[in-house]
Amino acid sequence: MSVFPKDFLWGGATAANQYEGGWNEGGRGMTESDCSSSGSIKSLRSVTYRLPDGTAGSCPMFAPLPEGAKLDVVEGEYYPYHDAVDFYHRHSEDIALLGEMGIKLFRMSIAWSRIFPTGVETEPNQEGLDFYHTVFAELREQGIEPLVTLCHYDTPLYIEQELGGWENRETIDLFDRFARCVMSEYKDEVRYWLTFNEINSPLMMPSFLPNYPAAKMRSNFQVLHNQFVASALAVQAAHRIDPENKVGCMIASRAVYAYSCRPEDQLLAQSKARMATYYCGDVHVRGAYPAWAPRFWREEGISFEQMPGDAEILAAGCVDFFSFSYYKSSTVSSDPTVPIAKGNVFYDDAKNPYLPVSDWGWAIDPKGLRWLCNELYDRYRIPLMIVENGLGAADTVEEDGSIHDQYRIDYMRDHIEQMAEVIEDGVELMGYTMWGPIDIVSAGTGEMKKRYGFIYVDKNNDGTGDLHRSRKDSFYWYKGVCESNGEGL
Repeated sequence: MSVFPKDFLWGGATAANQYEGGWNEGGRGMTESDCSSSGSIKSLRSVTYRLPDGTAGSCPMFAPLPEGAKLDVVEGEYYPYHDAVDFYHRHSEDIALLGEMGIKLFRMSIAWSRIFPTGVETEPNQEGLDFYHTVFAELREQGIEPLVTLCHYDTPLYIEQELGGWENRETIDLFDRFARCVMSEYKDEVRYWLTFNEINSPLMMPSFLPNYPAAKMRSNFQVLHNQFVASALAVQAAHRIDPENKVGCMIASRAVYAYSCRPEDQLLAQSKARMATYYCGDVHVRGAYPAWAPRFWREEGISFEQMPGDAEILAAGCVDFFSFSYYKSSTVSSDPTVPIAKGNVFYDDAKNPYLPVSDWGWAIDPKGLRWLCNELYDRYRIPLMIVENGLGAADTVEEDGSIHDQYRIDYMRDHIEQMAEVIEDGVELMGYTMWGPIDIVSAGTGEMKKRYGFIYVDKNNDGTGDLHRSRKDSFYWYKGVCESNGEGL
């Protein structure tokens, strides 16, 4: 008998900006992601811009733009998100494959700019609304529940450039309009929602980009506060619109280990875990900032505007479940002589000598998932859902078209086995949407070569390929996992 509950939600996860395509079709407006070029394991992705005099340029993703520059699409550049893998036109085929695999839950996002192209419109784009009605109907035909993320790194570009993005309090109201619109529109079609994908990502910017400007980092706390308020309002709206709605947060989480038993390393690991997970988690789940936050703000010179009533909004908008991504663990050291991990990783990760790594340098640590789940449940005591977990790897297509990805099966099996241990530990684990059931564009590198899917998509890093879909060995393996409720590992 399976240890997984009979109603456990086996699924897969995607995001509109990495998967959907159709970037300039159906009335969709532009987002910041549309200006992101491709990168690799060795080079950061870039964004393109224009200066006031019309001169085009580019700079690393996450880096501040030159004075007066505005993001823009530049002729001659390749933008992998524009077409992505074309779910916009191939949704029927893809959803049929997901149904064949037997998944119960499909995590996706609604592209904000497909509903409100600039974000400031008072009336939604009907063509965008109709598109997602079609998608939800096709999912329902396959017996698949949608899990919808409201904002997955795709705030409309107009809001970002003309209004100052999430630093501007006005964006809260615009997001509230969007959230209420789609939650009302799809009231009878969607019951599981996430507000912001990896909302804690602004806190990780210094780990992504060395020498990240201190002033920009301080401003990120205003961004976060405004998103916290927006998220809490969305939770309240969801419960008003339909009391059966379940709304979760989504936080990029990882097990954080101290490199040694030196007290300095232990304190550093605690500090990293606090900023990686608990700063945002506490606001979402407990409805208030953690007790240690004021000291951190004071010592780091951080101040941000909190309006009267914000505390009450946060307290009234706590989430129903805690969802998170888990790909790797991190090891940290206060000793600058300790070797640093190599590859597409946080630049301050110490190399853990006890763990293997993926082709992109990510530490493979299934037991870290068990450790993290127990830590989260001990702290929050609300249901957990793992909404991203997977192995990015370079697949080889054999002459007969087959793809033998035993390495992916091994990775997934090892993590699911730890999920079973988690449930035995007493943790309320409600679902698992692995990233991603079909190959999509990598967010970190902009590559297609870094593949996660059980379904192969014929597309290369340079955009060539006919986009045909084919089943990998892992497709049939995960089908067995879903059908057996976790017994067929």
